[in-house]
Amino acid sequence: MRFTRILPFCLLAFAGRAEAQPAQNGDWPRVGNDPGCMRYSPLDQINRENVARLKPAWTYHTGEIESRVGKTIECTPIVVEGVLYLTTGYLRVVALDAATGKELWQFDPLRDHPAGRLLASGGVNRGCAYWSDGKPGGERRIIHGSADGRLFSLNARDGKLDPKFGEGGIRDLRKELDPKYAGLNYGPTSAPAVWKDTIVLGLSNDEGPGLAAPGDIRAFDVRTGAQLWEFHTVPRPGEFGGETWATGSWKDRGGANAWGGISVDADRGLVFAGTGSAAFDFYGGDRIGDNLFANCTLAIDARTGRRVWHFQTLRHDVWDHDLPTYPNLVTVRHGGKSVDAVAQVTKTGFVFLFDRETGKPLFEVKDVPVPASDVPGEKAAATQPIPVKPPPFAAQVLDESNVTDIGPANRSFVLERLRQYRHGTAFEPPSARGSVVIPGFHGGANWSGASFDPATGRLYVNSNNVPNVIILAGTKPEEKARLGPYRHTGYVQFLDQEGYPAIKPPWGVLSAIDLNAGEIAWQVPLGEIPALTARGIPRTGTETFGGTIVTAGGLVFIAGTKDEKFHAFDKATGQLLWEHPLPAGGYATPCTYQVGGRQYVVIAAGGAGKLRTRAGDAFVAFRLPD
Repeated sequence: MRFTRILPFCLLAFAGRAEAQPAQNGDWPRVGNDPGCMRYSPLDQINRENVARLKPAWTYHTGEIESRVGKTIECTPIVVEGVLYLTTGYLRVVALDAATGKELWQFDPLRDHPAGRLLASGGVNRGCAYWSDGKPGGERRIIHGSADGRLFSLNARDGKLDPKFGEGGIRDLRKELDPKYAGLNYGPTSAPAVWKDTIVLGLSNDEGPGLAAPGDIRAFDVRTGAQLWEFHTVPRPGEFGGETWATGSWKDRGGANAWGGISVDADRGLVFAGTGSAAFDFYGGDRIGDNLFANCTLAIDARTGRRVWHFQTLRHDVWDHDLPTYPNLVTVRHGGKSVDAVAQVTKTGFVFLFDRETGKPLFEVKDVPVPASDVPGEKAAATQPIPVKPPPFAAQVLDESNVTDIGPANRSFVLERLRQYRHGTAFEPPSARGSVVIPGFHGGANWSGASFDPATGRLYVNSNNVPNVIILAGTKPEEKARLGPYRHTGYVQFLDQEGYPAIKPPWGVLSAIDLNAGEIAWQVPLGEIPALTARGIPRTGTETFGGTIVTAGGLVFIAGTKDEKFHAFDKATGQLLWEHPLPAGGYATPCTYQVGGRQYVVIAAGGAGKLRTRAGDAFVAFRLPD
């Protein structure tokens, strides 16, 4: 068990504080609703008893698939004072009347302010942020980060750029970077976080071999765009954590970035992030060591950018098992008392639960021996930290005991292939022979993260059970200086002869985890494959992208499934109470809000993306009929 803490300011200052709560006026003002990203709503007009009557109320089409290639939409809209703000697949910001879906204004950064740069992570965007000065009739801003490395400040009332911010409303995030990174991927893909008058950003950068821009966490003045601080996620020489990198290996290192976003403890003045793996994702012979602060849950002083504590959930990652999402800031019952905590879900299928002030795990974490690498030059970590509680919510092994059972031919096909690869437990290092990666590259949990119900102490997370196979091959002599000794042969899922996952179903799972007791309350398959249902195979679940929200009405809402449906589950039992087809896959996290005395639930239906279903361009709002 390894955790480190420093206390840069007096904890006595927190005595008698009031915990930030979800918006009580029916708004959904942040992608996670409250600053700590519980994704919980106190609304209960839509509830267990009536959710089966839920119908579409309005649909907004972005129009972006009419003449362009459809791009997935991962945006969670925000709603403030009756206005819904969304981001599109092509990075526009659009304001809608939240009751009717009528467009109020739009802002198009790529068309009206072209920069001609690469778009990090293909240009995906998961939403925008809202800031106000708190004064009646005062300043209201929408903060929008784009994957080309820019930050925009827009007047929330009309969508016009704020001339006082950056250069005419645009902040070039590459301004402080070394010019050698100018042509590389760099920019935010998740929504900015706001603490008081400070914008905090995690960035996406390159994760392959070779030169990459830094993945540092950065903070900016919300009024001017001036940089306030940066936190080096790969320590520079002489900084804390530098000893966890082989000499010189920090330089030009990609990954180790908070691409999944930031959560905020508004009262303590702390920001929290989960960081990604260090580049290159699958070979670390050129970065021998544990590689802080990659794969870490981080607590940072929002005032100064100083590290308060960290916990590394995976050492020397060679599986692309980023911490793909911000941690949820929660309050649990532990040791007979109420404890403010931090819950971090992982691609490896675990929940780590930490004391929010110290970073100490609330449940024991053991260092477990894991397999060694047989790749020349590689030195895999000898042990990995595994929480004793809660148990894993995703499969941790693929062997003869849990190979697919959907048909004899499917099982025989997979068993024959399985014998070719290194396989068994999790943490089998990549190899030239080929190694089974379980959980797969998409998790376990993914960027969609989790939601938390403060009334019950339960965390709700969707996860994938789809293994991958990673094979390392040597680079060509002329590539070695630029790319290093190894490359991987592709992001290959381990599938049977019909294209279904090699592991026994369910392949997509929704879990309710009791964080007070450290136990799984229930698990159910998430999603359906109609062709298998027709063959008499019980619901298998599907791989999912897009997360949960939970409400006081007793419901967990989630889309995300390959069957292109939106679902509502009973949060107490996991019973599926309602599902509705969408015009395309809903690979985003929904939001819920109330306006005009009516509760709405909205989901983006952009399809496409990693599940390769048909593209869409819709945001669909649901409410109870009149």
